[in-house]
Amino acid sequence: MRAWRFYAFGDMRLDDVPPPELRAGHVLVAPLCVQPSVTEAQLALGIPTLAYERVKRRLASDAPLQLFGHEFCARIVETGPGVTRFAVGDRVAARAKLPCGTCSLCTSGRSELCRAGPVIGFDLPGCFCEIATLPEIALVKVDDRISDSEAACLQSLSDSVAAVETAQIKIGDSVAIFGQGSMGLECLQVARLSGAGQAITVDVREESCRISRELGADHALNARTCDVVSAIRDLTEGNGADVVFECAGGSPKQGLAGSQTLGQAIDAVRAGGKLMGVSFFGGPVELNVDLLRERSLRYLFPDVSTLGHLEHTVRLVATGRVRVKPTITHVLEGIEAVPRAFEITANKGQHQAINPAQVMMRK
Repeated sequence: MRAWRFYAFGDMRLDDVPPPELRAGHVLVAPLCVQPSVTEAQLALGIPTLAYERVKRRLASDAPLQLFGHEFCARIVETGPGVTRFAVGDRVAARAKLPCGTCSLCTSGRSELCRAGPVIGFDLPGCFCEIATLPEIALVKVDDRISDSEAACLQSLSDSVAAVETAQIKIGDSVAIFGQGSMGLECLQVARLSGAGQAITVDVREESCRISRELGADHALNARTCDVVSAIRDLTEGNGADVVFECAGGSPKQGLAGSQTLGQAIDAVRAGGKLMGVSFFGGPVELNVDLLRERSLRYLFPDVSTLGHLEHTVRLVATGRVRVKPTITHVLEGIEAVPRAFEITANKGQHQAINPAQVMMRK
């Protein structure tokens, strides 16, 4: 079969490789639609971000490697011994992080809380290939009302569901969201479903602001044309938002905001409010901790999404309560298009992309 393998950062090749072995508790799948996450697209180029050192070590010791591809929709073509929840023909999506099976949480029956297990696409091969093997424990069935393209967004959306749950939004809380890429737009919609009152979003692209309004923002502020901190305070009677999500930070080389939006987010949250750190910055960030202490701010980070989050995500999309289709702007055809999808996703601003670029794996 054919699979994309990395020989080094910036060096990916479409190779002929042996098909994966089907093991107990696993299924073989044919990937239908796959998208590189923004994190994967940066790592492919060797840009420091989440898991950079781990990927660097693996490339140094084990290249060539099948890397990335944890955001996908795939169809089961064969089930291994012990698989009971799925049948041939089912479409599936996956939770990226798996329980390790040996820690105290796993052995006590609380494996959904495990943080020590391997990650699909990083420690285990993902779905940038013609056939993949996946553990049953990671999978959920995709509802028939969800398209292949929408299903490839489910894993990212489950992370946004976990982020909003971590924020513990109260009914009527004002919410501000910096960054209206895929996760920012997802956090917006899930926050509205979770009881948020006024929803204020921020981006530097007018197209992102337009989609944000379409998906439920009361006010979508273009940071190129206004002082967003002052605007958020004006819209919240001078107090600042109850909960602020920072979804815009990251490498400026890829059109992200660096750490600038983190400072703005801190200034935009009310005293005693919550700041949700969704972005990965790829390195140390200077932060005035005394300011957070003085204003009694709570700086929180999203919990890892579980299979339960992913199952809830399927219901949200299947019933139309969360819409991902308006964010899908670039869909490519054929496994040969995978490098192009990485390039578009790594430079979404240049390509006017909202969601990562997708690849329909069979023309």
